[in-house]
Amino acid sequence: MSPEKITITFPDGSTRDYEQPVTGRDIAADVSAGLARQALAVRVDGEVRDLMRPIEHDAKIEILTWDDPGGRKTFWHSSAHLMAEALEALYPGVKFGIGPPIDQGFYYDVDLGERAIGKEDLERIEEKMNELARRDAVYERRPIAKAQAIEHFEEKGDEYKLELLEDLDDGSITFYQQGGFVDLCRGPHLPSTGKIKYSKLLNVAGAYWRGDESRPQLTRIYGVSFPKKSMLDEHLERLELARERDHRKVGRELELFTFSQKVGPGLPLWLPKGATLRDTLSSFLKKEQIKRGYQPVVTPHIGRLELFKTSGHYPYYRDSQFPPMLEVPGDGDREEEGFLLKPMNCPHHIQIYADQLHSYRELPIRYAEFGTVYRYEQSGELGGLTRVRGFTQDDAHIFCTDEQVKDEFKDVIDLTLKVLGALEFADFKAQISLHDPANKEKYQGDEAKWLFAEQSIREAAREMGLEAVEEIGEAAFYGPKLDFMVKDALGREWQLGTVQLDYNLPERFDLAYIGSDDERHRPVMIHRAPFGSLERFIGVLIEHCGGNFPLWLAPVQVTVVPVGQDFYPYAEEVAVKLRSRDVRVDVDRRNEKVGYKIRSAEVQKVPLMLIVGEREMRDGSVSVRRHGEGEQDTVSIDAFVERITEEIDRHLTS
Repeated sequence: MSPEKITITFPDGSTRDYEQPVTGRDIAADVSAGLARQALAVRVDGEVRDLMRPIEHDAKIEILTWDDPGGRKTFWHSSAHLMAEALEALYPGVKFGIGPPIDQGFYYDVDLGERAIGKEDLERIEEKMNELARRDAVYERRPIAKAQAIEHFEEKGDEYKLELLEDLDDGSITFYQQGGFVDLCRGPHLPSTGKIKYSKLLNVAGAYWRGDESRPQLTRIYGVSFPKKSMLDEHLERLELARERDHRKVGRELELFTFSQKVGPGLPLWLPKGATLRDTLSSFLKKEQIKRGYQPVVTPHIGRLELFKTSGHYPYYRDSQFPPMLEVPGDGDREEEGFLLKPMNCPHHIQIYADQLHSYRELPIRYAEFGTVYRYEQSGELGGLTRVRGFTQDDAHIFCTDEQVKDEFKDVIDLTLKVLGALEFADFKAQISLHDPANKEKYQGDEAKWLFAEQSIREAAREMGLEAVEEIGEAAFYGPKLDFMVKDALGREWQLGTVQLDYNLPERFDLAYIGSDDERHRPVMIHRAPFGSLERFIGVLIEHCGGNFPLWLAPVQVTVVPVGQDFYPYAEEVAVKLRSRDVRVDVDRRNEKVGYKIRSAEVQKVPLMLIVGEREMRDGSVSVRRHGEGEQDTVSIDAFVERITEEIDRHLTS
């Protein structure tokens, strides 16, 4: 009897038949020897798997190399296991929490007992990793019964793995082994350790077990690895540049923001220059919104618990919220009553919409607010501006009909592109998150509406010139969405702008409009935020441009530098003319030498400096220096005022 054959479909739509058993590695080798050498993992019907795992049915597959995010994550996941093996060899009795791949590398949380690891120990661990990698041990996947898995980790005395096993169903548990190291893991992994050529352990930090501050604090070791030395060298150079551009460092140097333990962790204080930066960004977006028919609204920072119970934000997400301010504690007979610091702006905007019954002729209705919201992030997860407990979202909520979804998405795409262009984010991609038709019960709303909405988003993206990638199963339960994934100057990817369709909240709050048939109809709700949160956006922006903000955005656009005290009055005269045209200008009146003042303005990354002395005062002129370029020319005050205002306007309207 001949072996059973299966049909494999490749990304280009072509097919090949293979006799069973067949693996991803077999298929890669059949395509080409080069692909087989580069292959790291295989995607089978959307699931990333080990190359060595048999494919047992007809399937759509894609061989993953380093160029694919799934390939890199597999590489880094296997590197985390390799590091764990090295730790077990060097620190007998070490216990392991979790060791996942992350966006740029991997980490493992470990319990060393009374021992400690510092940065000085990382080189020794790296050497052991390299030694183990050269053995080229196979990563072996092994399904195991839950009782056997429990027995294994009880013998080992690893309470962390035993706790993880509590949440796993029998029949779904797998071990992975390379060399003498065995770990609880669902995979996927590389074929063998030999592919991990160059590893670098980067940092040691503390991390509470499962993110819970009441649980033991483990040691988290971060690392990264590559198949080529040139890749590692390039990555380390980017990390050094990232340290120089760290928004916490640059923000302090440029006097933008600070934190105070007396105020509380994760609650930034905006200094005058930082507040100016925020206000300039906000004003830019507000002007654009007015042009596009948005109506400004303002809502309070708190709301009744009943509001957030209706929206579903409470109690389902209570672990990430500040405790409610209770008027009536809950008991067996009565629900708790009180107020909550708002975690989202949308429930308040819904109440504004619901204040009156709307006609279809009024739709779409677009409410916009820079609203501050609050989340109780764990202290170990806080990080400068990119992860805070109080942040301001450039929130807008659009209430429209199903037929208006496409045009509203097109307008939001256009607005987001304008924001990214003005801030010189040129490298980005659009991602459409779709529902999974095979798992319909997961999603709120009618299937036909989902399909119509998803097609509307596709058409909107295409008509706006976006080459969007689609991710099936990535939609939220309440609707599909479009995200802008932006790469900064350091090559890191950030999700910044987002537009989200919502069928859930209009249903929960029983929203309606009167249609042309004089009947009540349910509106569609669209959540939209080109910045996301101002705090996170500014943190990313600082690191993208290194604090060298575009002229239109710089907190101080011009510094006037008088060469001596005799020229202070003239310097102020220059400043007054600039301020009359809304140019942000400082006069450096310090009793310091001119060279020191110029260097100070350079360090503060002020885009333009105007040097004024006897000649300039006599001629009614200024000597212009551009940041990083030195002295350029001498022009009249009026000519400079026209030049700078034209440059600002040109940048914002281009």
